[in-house]
Amino acid sequence: MSKNIPEQYKKGYKPPFQTQDRAPGAQHKLNPPPLDDITADGKPYKPAGKLEGRKALITGADSGIGRSAALLFALEGADLTVAYHPEEGRDFKEMLDTINKKTNGARKIVSLAYDLRKEEACREVVDKHLQAHGKLDALVLNHGTQQAVKYLPDLPTQQWLETFDTNIHSFFYLCKAAIPHMGYGSTITFNASINMAVGHPELVDYTATKGAMVAFMRALSNQLVGDKGIRCNAIAPGPIWTPLIPATMTKESIETFGTSVPMGRAGQPVEIATAFVYLSSADSSYISGQVLHINGGVVIE
Repeated sequence: MSKNIPEQYKKGYKPPFQTQDRAPGAQHKLNPPPLDDITADGKPYKPAGKLEGRKALITGADSGIGRSAALLFALEGADLTVAYHPEEGRDFKEMLDTINKKTNGARKIVSLAYDLRKEEACREVVDKHLQAHGKLDALVLNHGTQQAVKYLPDLPTQQWLETFDTNIHSFFYLCKAAIPHMGYGSTITFNASINMAVGHPELVDYTATKGAMVAFMRALSNQLVGDKGIRCNAIAPGPIWTPLIPATMTKESIETFGTSVPMGRAGQPVEIATAFVYLSSADSSYISGQVLHINGGVVIE
């Protein structure tokens, strides 16, 4: 293996133990940071103009997979609206600075800080995107939350409700507001999870929302792709080194994070973001209603 390949891509890599005081965590506190645009060959991501002229709305864009997707979309030529949680200001600023630096400020980027659990907020995000860009070609629904609870009777009802409000109800609100403004060839891509297929025992509420997300995506694809030409797909990543995970990980779990999959390591955000580029571009023009499993080699039937 080349000496230029980052340690994070090598089999058996274990990130150092670190904790944060809330979940999801903050990307700027992760050491080493997740890889946004360095691919598994150790080279910078090489754009090819796959999204030139397209206008994309990406949620949860301040960190992790959403941050990497925003960067790659901008490198590929898309103008962006990036939505992030109001509490994630520092991560968002770092993301925006990185995009502007790596594109020489060539992309038009609208930044919106909203709590997407409210339908009115989702409508406003779509409206402001359209005011700024005039059209909506790609909707990337990436935001989410999770909090581990080992025993169902201990799972607070309020947590269950808030997880559904964040991880699936907001996706319905955003799609409802966006679809009337999306034309033939537009795409909607959901960030699901491996957990919807394998059933994580400590993430019952989170896993349930991801299962609902995939069912929603498939029904939506069947409704839209024929008459409207809007393609709908999902990506089911895991395990991925992002701020969504480390905030609640124990020392024991972080020492084995990702090593149980056939590739023997956790994935990096860029390995998922490239799939978002693919599903939002003409390269995937004959794909709809599908789930891409990017999970280090775990076979999903």
